[in-house]
Amino acid sequence: MTATDQDKIITVKTPEEIEIMREANRIVAGVLTMLQQEVRPGVSTGRLDRLAEEYCRDHGAEPAFKGYRGFPASLCVSINEQVVHGIPSKKVRLRAGDIVSVDFGTRYRGFYGDSAVTIAVDGIDEQRRKLLDVTRESLERAIRQVRIGNRIADISRAVQEYVEASGFSVVRQFVGHGIGSQLHEGPEVPNYVQGKASPRILEGMVVAIEPMVNMGTHRVKVLRDHWTVVTADRRPSAHFEHSVAATADGPLVLSRREEEAA
Repeated sequence: MTATDQDKIITVKTPEEIEIMREANRIVAGVLTMLQQEVRPGVSTGRLDRLAEEYCRDHGAEPAFKGYRGFPASLCVSINEQVVHGIPSKKVRLRAGDIVSVDFGTRYRGFYGDSAVTIAVDGIDEQRRKLLDVTRESLERAIRQVRIGNRIADISRAVQEYVEASGFSVVRQFVGHGIGSQLHEGPEVPNYVQGKASPRILEGMVVAIEPMVNMGTHRVKVLRDHWTVVTADRRPSAHFEHSVAATADGPLVLSRREEEAA
């Protein structure tokens, strides 16, 4: 989401609602795990979109992004310099050496799930590998800050400090968000410290944390399709996302994939 489109109410969820959200996110995790097996040179992004929607509906959920604010597909597929919101197409095919972000959301029993992963297509160069590793690790560091009494700024700081110390930059125009009975709820979750008061993390809050990390400048542009976001300098970008609940026992990652848990 953009950093300016959210003046929305922050909600806390009951344990029963969090359990429904866990189910919604398990379906998302299943989609992303399936897509990791499907990503290879020559595959069209349109095929990935179709497979994602079929898996989602087969598991009793609806794709959250399809039709959302007019988005034409179920899956966001963003390749190389595309940061987020790439539109799938039968004409666009993956090539060896690409990195591809796949971002998927579900609506299940009135609640939403949301997660993303960036996947290497065959072998990638060392710098792109580092970009993926740093972005993934920045998400893990951010997740550890989802503790009752902390502030959203603690999440932001964890991402920004690690990413910038590693020689990359964080996107500022697009941010993470609260999630629940709406796909985008309060609070917004920036990947950088904004220098203003940020909300306390309360038990039952659920946030979608999504570092978007660029190899070059943090600046981005939106293409003429009004959706696809690209880096201003056209250097590669990576994107990882998890939906995380704040509980008395610490952060609960609702969208964790099996291979991550292993």
